[in-house]
Amino acid sequence: MVRSILISCSLLFIAFNAGAQSSRTKDLAVIAYYTGNTTEIDEYPVEKLTHIIFSFCYLKDNKLVTGNKEADARIRKLVSLKKKYPGLKILLSLGGWGGCKDCSPVFSSVEGREIFASSVKEMLDSFKADGIDLDWEYPAIEGYPGHPYKPEDRSNFTALIKALRDKLGKKKEISFAAGGFTKFLQESIEWDKVMPMLDRVNLMTYDLINGYSPVTGHHTALYSTGKQIESTDHAVRYLDSMGVPLNKMVIGTAFYARVFEGADSVWSGVNRPAKFKSFVPYKHLEKEYSAAHGFITHWDEQAQAPYRYNPEKKLFATYDDLRSIRLKTEYAIGKGLNGIMFWELTLDRPSGGLLDEIYKVKITY
Repeated sequence: MVRSILISCSLLFIAFNAGAQSSRTKDLAVIAYYTGNTTEIDEYPVEKLTHIIFSFCYLKDNKLVTGNKEADARIRKLVSLKKKYPGLKILLSLGGWGGCKDCSPVFSSVEGREIFASSVKEMLDSFKADGIDLDWEYPAIEGYPGHPYKPEDRSNFTALIKALRDKLGKKKEISFAAGGFTKFLQESIEWDKVMPMLDRVNLMTYDLINGYSPVTGHHTALYSTGKQIESTDHAVRYLDSMGVPLNKMVIGTAFYARVFEGADSVWSGVNRPAKFKSFVPYKHLEKEYSAAHGFITHWDEQAQAPYRYNPEKKLFATYDDLRSIRLKTEYAIGKGLNGIMFWELTLDRPSGGLLDEIYKVKITY
């Protein structure tokens, strides 16, 4: 009798956990930033996405603007996809690296924030888009060279989110792209005040080793190592410690490699002095950075990240591949995160690429 009860309880526990896991997997957001034209989107499996974020809109006279008619056409094309995929959400993004020069001065005043929020509502209503994603790089700390920033940006960002939520109501989505590195996490955002008003935060857990880095490393590491603290897991753990709900966190993946030159062969080029050389789309990685071109592929067990090194040319490449993408998707599901996002769709292979791997994990996990 006791044994039967124990078996029944075990089966109920397994069923409950399977149901909870299935629910988490089903609800996992898969978010693509998109910079392509009106036709490139047709090459990709849009049915595997939950969100597409048009990149980028700009600030002009305190208002959100697209910039030109070609951009308008691209937005309309993305929104038209909702007819075929009713669950798809289309968001408009402000800024990007180099695209938010006026953010600090505009958002420092009540008038600037109100004018901007009203323009966002008008644009979303006009295009029938689903929300806004802010990509201000960065509030309160140095970002793009020469762009103004000040400590007050931190509280002004909070006021900006409030102005947007008040203007857009509860039905439109509001998210923002956050630097995945420690300085941003600690100094740029009032997390306790901002997150209750947001649908999610898109963590840019890539470029952790960037074009200004004097040493090599893993630009999109899943875990920290003895030599590199910056990682996806580090960012998630920090925000968790700050009370940010896990189900509002989205981790970022890179659909491109960063290549450094001058790295010596110690540790096969990892954590070595070097200079940034180039940005390589994932879909082009095999053309010049394969074994046929003298590159040896390695896997860092601590970081759970791939890298390639050419000892003759002293070139080091850091990137995401199918294995690391699979592990990150499993991480997002296992942690109960809101989702996984990437920069950006047109850098992927249209088939057999990184998006396909994310989806494969999502439907089979």
